[in-house]
This record gives sequence, C-alpha cells and structure tokens, in this order.
Amino acid sequence: MSEKTALPVGQEAIQEKGWWKAHRFLILRRLTQAFFLGLFLLGPWFGIWWVKGNLAGSMTFDILPLTDPFVLLQGIVGQHWPEMTAIIGALIVGVAYALIGGRVYCSWVCPINPVTDAAHWLHDKLGLAKGWQPKRNTRFWVLGMVFVVSALTGTIAWEFVNPISMLHRGLIFGMGFAWTFVLAVFLFDLVVSRRGWCGHLCPVGAFYGLLGQGSLLRVSAVNRAECDDCMDCFAVCPEMHVITPALRGADEDTPIILSPDCTNCGRCVDVCAPDVFKFTTRFDTTPAPARASRRNKQRQPEASRAA
Repeated sequence: MSEKTALPVGQEAIQEKGWWKAHRFLILRRLTQAFFLGLFLLGPWFGIWWVKGNLAGSMTFDILPLTDPFVLLQGIVGQHWPEMTAIIGALIVGVAYALIGGRVYCSWVCPINPVTDAAHWLHDKLGLAKGWQPKRNTRFWVLGMVFVVSALTGTIAWEFVNPISMLHRGLIFGMGFAWTFVLAVFLFDLVVSRRGWCGHLCPVGAFYGLLGQGSLLRVSAVNRAECDDCMDCFAVCPEMHVITPALRGADEDTPIILSPDCTNCGRCVDVCAPDVFKFTTRFDTTPAPARASRRNKQRQPEASRAA
C-alpha cells in the first residue's frame, strides 16, 4: 500500500490537476441528470411542452419518440403489444445505449443516482459499517422476477414500485407517498447495504448492463504502469470490482474495463493524480508505455548527488 492512502480521497488529484479536473466528470454528470429531469419538468411546472412524458416513454417536439426498452419488454410479456411509435422509440434508446454503454444510463441520466451517491457520501462521513452485501447477481434475479410478475399480472410491474418514476411523480405532484420509495432507497444504502441498491438490487441497472455489454465507449487503465497505489479509484468506484482486471492485469492483458457493470461515471478518471485512466473505445487495447514515474524522478537528483 502507498503512503498516499492516508490522504483524503481525491486530494492528490486536486493538488496535481486542480479542483476542476479532479471533479469534472462528477459535475458534468450532475448537470446532465438535472438537464434530463428538467426537460420533463418544463411542461408540468412552466407549461413549456418541449418534452411530454417521462423516462419510461416520451415525445420530444412532437417528433422524436423515446421509450425505455425495459418498460416496452414488460408490456410485451404482459401481452400488451405496443404501438409502432413506442417500438421505434425503444429501438432508438436501445441502440444508443448499446453503443455508448448501457449503464451510462445509471450514472449520467438516472435521477436516483444523486440520491444513492448522497447516501454513500453520508455513509462514509459517519463511518458506518459496510453492512449486508447481497450477491451482485441478485439484481438479475430481480430482473427475471419483474418479467415473471408482468407476465402473470398483465402489467408493467416495475412501474408500481420504480423509485425513478416515484421521484418524477413526487416532483410534479408534491410530497406524498411516492417519496417513501425514494427515501427507502436512500436509507437502504445508508444504513443497510453500502451501495446496495444500484450495485446489487436495481433491475434497471441489470437490464442496461446486459444491453451495453458490447458497447464502444469504455474506460481504460491505459497508463496503469504509472499507478501509485493510492487506492482512490477503488474508493470512488460504485462497482469497484470492475477496476482490478484492467489495472492489475499482466502486461499482455487488456487495460480496458470490459465489465458490463461499469457505469462509465468517470470518477476514476477524476481522482487519479497520475492520469492512469481515460475514456476511449473498446478497440484501444494497448497499454501506454511506462513513463518515468514521479518516484523515479524524485530519486534522480539524489542519485546524481551520490555520484
């Protein structure tokens, strides 16, 4: 372990790169989340109907249909054949996330992400225990159960309890029972299971992870030879198990993070002082040649003096 593990997470990156570069993807994520949510609220709040609907299904400028393919499939297994506009909308969304990475939805669009991030921040501040950690494949069992219940009941089952939809309804219609679901997710991540909701239970994340398995956009530990073992990337990653194969792999192993669990949130890029990580494509598989590390650079003057 490096002595730098004693520093606050991201502190070295702030010192080396400046505050903006050490937080840029986090800030951009918050802006995009607020942007997409704001588009849906323009109509109900201000009467500006550029976008009608919500993240489950919408129509932009009365021209562009967008449909959550997860919702569409629930309707189909529930024996409700969708209209052509819904099918086109689902194809548009599905192809987009298949190319850029399915779980980009989780970190850049989903309005519940700031809720779970806030719970994780408070969890760390309070020094709470890790808590119960269900197996990561639990979310796939939940995903399967959603389709089974939809088939048995003839409904879009997840929408009855979906905290994303509940948050949207709460913002439009005011505080009410819908907020109970959002609060439950926050408390679950805070006191029951650290990063438990998105990382272990949410079927939406499971679905989009499957959708984006072959996506082009990836994070790469391209400069992994420069890693100084500060562990900050592991501390901020919501799916920290995805980092190890790329960062700790042998020379011949790909530096690309290929796991569909990766949300492409960019926090590992933010907090890494030696710039080990970068966004790239899945075809950029060659690690960069090792540069002279800062540790060696610091030793060179000492060696010169000794000579």
